[in-house]
Amino acid sequence: MLSFAIRRGLDGLLSPTGTHARQSPHDAMVNLSHLFGLDVGLAEQYRTLATQDSTRKKLVQAAKDPVWGKIVGRSAELRGEIGAVEQRVRELQEQAKGFRVLPEYENIRAEADELEQEIRRLRDQDTVDRHNLLEMREAATDVAEPDDRYLEEAYEQLGVLMGQEVRRRFDDVRAFHQTVVRNRERQLREEVARVEERLTERARERERLGERQSALLTMLSEGGALDALTALQHVLAQEQARLEALRHRFQAAQTLEASRREIEGKRIELETATAEDLEYRAAVTDEANRLFNVYARRLYSDARTPYLAFTPGKQKIQIEAHIDTDNSRGVHNMVIFCFDLALAVLAHRGRRGPDFLVHDSHLYDGVDARQLAAALALGAEVTEEEGMQYIVTMNSDDLTKAESEGFTPTGHVLEPHLTDQPDGGLFGFRF
Repeated sequence: MLSFAIRRGLDGLLSPTGTHARQSPHDAMVNLSHLFGLDVGLAEQYRTLATQDSTRKKLVQAAKDPVWGKIVGRSAELRGEIGAVEQRVRELQEQAKGFRVLPEYENIRAEADELEQEIRRLRDQDTVDRHNLLEMREAATDVAEPDDRYLEEAYEQLGVLMGQEVRRRFDDVRAFHQTVVRNRERQLREEVARVEERLTERARERERLGERQSALLTMLSEGGALDALTALQHVLAQEQARLEALRHRFQAAQTLEASRREIEGKRIELETATAEDLEYRAAVTDEANRLFNVYARRLYSDARTPYLAFTPGKQKIQIEAHIDTDNSRGVHNMVIFCFDLALAVLAHRGRRGPDFLVHDSHLYDGVDARQLAAALALGAEVTEEEGMQYIVTMNSDDLTKAESEGFTPTGHVLEPHLTDQPDGGLFGFRF
């Protein structure tokens, strides 16, 4: 706040309503509201809304980042993700609700595995027997008695007569072969019957084992060991925690998306309240405008149209100091001079500010000699009338220019006196 009473450096001359480059406009407006006698509470609300809006914009920007966006996210995406996780939680809850702890879980699972292996072994045996059965049936079809009639025809063609003894031997051989064929047929039929019986027996055994295996698998699917239930409950707890985190992120995203509308609404309300307050404090703003106008016309005569305007805005209270002239540096600095002088007078009158105003030599850089002399004379005159001090640090050549335009520095210049005594110094500063 004191920076408006002691304006120093080039960055302190950038704007009448700011005293250094890094000063927040809202911080400056809080100070100016106090010094002018306006409602500081309204300026504080503007600053609070600006901070909230800045935070909101940073969060919105962060939400677009692929990494930081996971911290908050967007409500539309989070709503879909929440639905998926809720479905997963319901499924896990149903599984946990219907879960039965089986004390002999490991034994049951081992028995089910053994049954599976036995069923596979029986199927492998069936495959071998079916292959053998096919070959035996083909062999039974191929079994036939040998035809020996061609021998008699061969003997007759050779003109050889077969004796009774030879014929008898042929008959014996024929009988022997018939016996062998019949025995082979009987053996094949018996072997086929045995294979078919084994296949039938294995089918019944597989059916029995399959029923037992199905029962065991049903038991395993409906229940399990205690550690399996514990693992299921752990997964359920993780999904529930994830769901809760998503819901918090969803609320934060909704708040973030709604905050812009809320801030805009509050700004409109604040703008209305500020307009009403400025209307209520019209006497204060009118006096500030009057003083600024008087001081500016003292510097630039009545040819200018100087004014100091107070208007409500959505971002902050707008205070505009204006002198109708070219936008030269010298005129700009004199706008600041008139603004500071009016502000210092009003703040001192209302016991809200100090009894002095300080400017360094930068304020008068580029100012015409006539305006320089008029400003020094005006500052001395006004501060004397108001019981204040106007302190200026100035180069001697600038002071000479002011003297050439009629300013009398007598009684105003503090002669420097330097002493190296223990109680000495320069302008009250110890070295």
